[in-house]
Amino acid sequence: MTATANPMLDALYAPQANPALGDKLRLYDRFVGSWDLDVDYYPPTGGAPHAAAEWHFARVLDGRAIQDVWIFPSRAARAGHAAEPWWFYGSTFRWYDPAIDAWHITYYEPTRPFALQQIGRAASPDIVQTTAEDATGFIRRWRFVEITESSFRWIGDASRDKGATWTLELEMRARRIK
Repeated sequence: MTATANPMLDALYAPQANPALGDKLRLYDRFVGSWDLDVDYYPPTGGAPHAAAEWHFARVLDGRAIQDVWIFPSRAARAGHAAEPWWFYGSTFRWYDPAIDAWHITYYEPTRPFALQQIGRAASPDIVQTTAEDATGFIRRWRFVEITESSFRWIGDASRDKGATWTLELEMRARRIK
């Protein structure tokens, strides 16, 4: 069975935004499509891998949510190579909650395994997604900045002191391909 003939994928996919969400869905809806990425990853162990990646966004669940698939390095860059520990393959699910006027975001990455929950909001003209502070004061922040119709920059950083200082973990420069 191909993906285009898969009943579950057909039921998940939404061709348009749900009109009941009005302008709220536009925060992430503008990313719907496919993007080529130029990524710099700064692991805590040192050594900064740099590679091409890919990111695909779509409307899902009756147009009420945005889901993506992120692949680093890209499938083309992986071809013919043995998997490396720093390779990622994950998916993010985002849905708007009118009760808090923000987005609930969950990122899943079964390759490590890893899951992360955030709250996302517009921080004009950017988008900022943050985790709740844990018992040790650790916070993770992911930001979409320099957003245009055909490009954006994504910055992932972390704080171990309740947001007083931040350490860059990942930076991506995106170019729309579809």
